[in-house]
Amino acid sequence: MTYAKRLQALMLGLAVSASIPALAEPVITGRPVEHQLNMQLPVTGIGEEVYNLHNYMMLVCLVIFIGVFGVMFYSVFKHRKSLGHKPATFHESTAVEIAWTVVPFLIVIGMALPATRTVVAMKDTSNADLTIKATGMQWKWGYDYLKGEGEGISFLSNLSTPRALVGGPGVEPVGQRNENYLLEVDNEVVVPVNKKVRLITTANDVIHSWTIPAFAVKQDAIPGFVRDTWFKADQIGTYRGNCVELCGKDHAFMPIVVKVVSAEDYTKWVNEKKAAMAASADDATKTWTLDELKTRGEKVYTTNCVACHQANGKGVPSAFASLDGSPVVNGPKAEQINVLLNGKHSGKFPSAMPAWKQLSDTEIASVITYTRNSWGNKAAENIVQPAEVMAARSK
Repeated sequence: MTYAKRLQALMLGLAVSASIPALAEPVITGRPVEHQLNMQLPVTGIGEEVYNLHNYMMLVCLVIFIGVFGVMFYSVFKHRKSLGHKPATFHESTAVEIAWTVVPFLIVIGMALPATRTVVAMKDTSNADLTIKATGMQWKWGYDYLKGEGEGISFLSNLSTPRALVGGPGVEPVGQRNENYLLEVDNEVVVPVNKKVRLITTANDVIHSWTIPAFAVKQDAIPGFVRDTWFKADQIGTYRGNCVELCGKDHAFMPIVVKVVSAEDYTKWVNEKKAAMAASADDATKTWTLDELKTRGEKVYTTNCVACHQANGKGVPSAFASLDGSPVVNGPKAEQINVLLNGKHSGKFPSAMPAWKQLSDTEIASVITYTRNSWGNKAAENIVQPAEVMAARSK
């Protein structure tokens, strides 16, 4: 049993023996629990170092606190004027000057050395077995497996908790919330156990932050920048986190889920995922009917666009543009295709429209066709075929 797990077990035992059931927490990894007394149990080597470093720093601070305030209170009560003590008359003391310079210096060195060693190790992304890019976007994550087994796999990961369970101002939630409420997704990141995974982070709209507490990983995803971190999980299981950088109105609905599996199960998942991707790949040269595109586009819109532009296409005043009656939606289709592929920032609305190149040609064509034939929109060019998107993408 590792030091962190022994300490966690000891704290749990003390809470139980003291008959304080509210403080006794079950040994659960991968997510926060009620009345948690400490950090989540680490399942990576770096996580173990961070956990131990945290406890070490807390112990040092506790010793300093007790020492300083103990001396101070002892001096106040044992050397007060009412007991006949008189104030010292010396002006300065070389010994004291040296002591309060050397002792803090040694304390800082004692804290800085292990902290520096851990930080340097956290930044060493070399010799990775697997490289995954995580792209933050409002309000979901996109994942691309770049190197290693699974190279070529790509998918979006959305919150899977039904919005009816969330409720809102004046709206009561409908249904029973499970233990992973707001910490569950439709597509989990799957990685093999005991393999070093390099994670590259970026974003296509605002700053996000990819965080899994059990891995001791927190890395900002910044538009226009590429940053990286790594983890090597040594325990099979499912681990959960969130975007921890305030990124907009649906910041609370952007969870991260990583499933750590055995090498055999990972190979099986890779084969199944690639087969599913191949089966779902659309022929961009196929000519679709208007009804087919609208039906497909409604699903794409519900998954990717409704959070900002709303189900009725009205958007959010002063934040996200309305698509109902939009001159872009009702104008030449080439401009709307360009916006979907390359994004757009308007001075009227503070939130930028991100690029959606990660969607397929068919998905972009269908969602554009859906918006041009929904609500009050009556665009003259009311249908977009995947081949038109493919041509615009290649320019």
